Amino acid sequence: MDSNSHIQMNRYLIETPHTAQDCQQIIDLVYAMGYLSHFEWGCLSGDHTGWAIIEAENEAQARLAVPSLIRRKARVVKLTKFDGKDVTNQKTHSMNVIEKSG
Repeated sequence: MDSNSHIQMNRYLIETPHTAQDCQQIIDLVYAMGYLSHFEWGCLSGDHTGWAIIEAENEAQARLAVPSLIRRKARVVKLTKFDGKDVTNQKTHSMNVIEKSG
């Protein structure tokens, strides 16, 4: 790979629900995997869930930030950031779809 090419990284929101019984083990595993600084937790508020935003090539790679104990239960969502131009274009597209279907 030459220095001018790079892999496009996408951003993913990861949600990791877990039980109160598994809580400390999950946090320990995330720490051991090196992702603790990426996660924020609702556990002390009674919502045993961790959330993180991870940069990865694809959903499968992003899911690897989750301990295998709860990996299948994790929710991974690819994120998209919109700017003003995107919003205007989306409104125009939506209006055209409504006009064609009506």
